[in-house]
Amino acid sequence: MKESADYYYAHDLAGLSLLNASYKQQNFSKHVHEEYCIGVIDQGAQRFFHNGAEHIAPQHGIILVNPDQVHDGCAANESGWKYRAIYPMPELIKNVQDQLSSKNTGTPMFNHSVVNDLLLANQLRNFFQLLQFSDNTLARETTFMAVISNLLQRHAGEGCQPHTLPQCVPSIKRVKEYLDSHFADNISIKTLASLVNLNPYYLTRLFQKNIGLPPHAYQIQRRLLHAKKMLLAGNTLLDTALTCGFSDQSHLNQHFKKWLGIPPGKFQPNMTIIRS
Repeated sequence: MKESADYYYAHDLAGLSLLNASYKQQNFSKHVHEEYCIGVIDQGAQRFFHNGAEHIAPQHGIILVNPDQVHDGCAANESGWKYRAIYPMPELIKNVQDQLSSKNTGTPMFNHSVVNDLLLANQLRNFFQLLQFSDNTLARETTFMAVISNLLQRHAGEGCQPHTLPQCVPSIKRVKEYLDSHFADNISIKTLASLVNLNPYYLTRLFQKNIGLPPHAYQIQRRLLHAKKMLLAGNTLLDTALTCGFSDQSHLNQHFKKWLGIPPGKFQPNMTIIRS
């Protein structure tokens, strides 16, 4: 395994950092972070000291280190380990907890150094991908809130029970109408929440319950519907992609194929006109 390490910073998420690393010889000395460390082992295994004991995080294992807790790290065997980790500041995690529940339980603390939760590990991986490769602010923000809220509910000290959700509320109609008319814009969840005076996490859950999709996924559907119309009108793939809010043709292609089963380049010239 080749040793490498890259850092990425998410300025739209209060400077949240992501480490994407492969290590074989690396041996971290005992140290602390002011942030949480939330990582997933993609390959191999890591050995580390934390909370007075030695731990081994296997493939798909989630590493959870609270702020200011002493820990180290090295390979658990000669093969090394490959992992990705985010380092959120305490106030960022506390903000998600406050939006999730009305209970004020202080700064959340995770009880276990390593947890085996494949569903959550894959949710974290999806978020890591967004941090590296997507500039969709709405998707990045809502995915971060969703994965951290799941992490808190499943593995934090006292857990968090989310607010009860009503059905068919007028505020959701207003947010939906805003997304319909601003489908190409790079909208933040805070912008949507301010429209209806709700906290961002509550709005995201409420929107999904009433519409069936989270706000960023609904926005992508609106983009695709408009892209389809533009392609039928003879617009180029590049013009269609940029006009509809996709970063480039590849981004349009990725979502269009998942949506319609064929890439947009094949959709346009191969349309069969059926006449009665």
